[in-house]
Amino acid sequence: QLRLVESGGDKVQPGGSLTLSCSTSGFSLANFAIGWFRQAPGKEREGLACISSGDGNKEYAGFVKGRFTISRNNTRNAVFLQMSALTPEDTGLYLCTPVRQVRTTCMPGDPYDSWGQGTQVTVSS
Repeated sequence: QLRLVESGGDKVQPGGSLTLSCSTSGFSLANFAIGWFRQAPGKEREGLACISSGDGNKEYAGFVKGRFTISRNNTRNAVFLQMSALTPEDTGLYLCTPVRQVRTTCMPGDPYDSWGQGTQVTVSS
């Protein structure tokens, strides 16, 4: 069973940047569309971004577009989420999971329910 491990979460000041990593062993992430999600206290889990398998097409939620960048490194078998201009509203548990893909387009809000432990991001002064 595919198990993804998130890392890189930290406490940062508003306006700061952070890069999260998503990795696994035993499977090649290159074969999957991967998405990043966020679970904030008292809020529903929301899809942030995804990257498709094959062409590596990227999709973003409107509220992170221009601030977050998703990428993959197939050699390292990892998917990354670079985040900048962070605000306290970005605080939450960040998770990665495979998402559905239609042709070459990944679906950022349509996850397969295979959740890991996540990594905590706290944006606070």
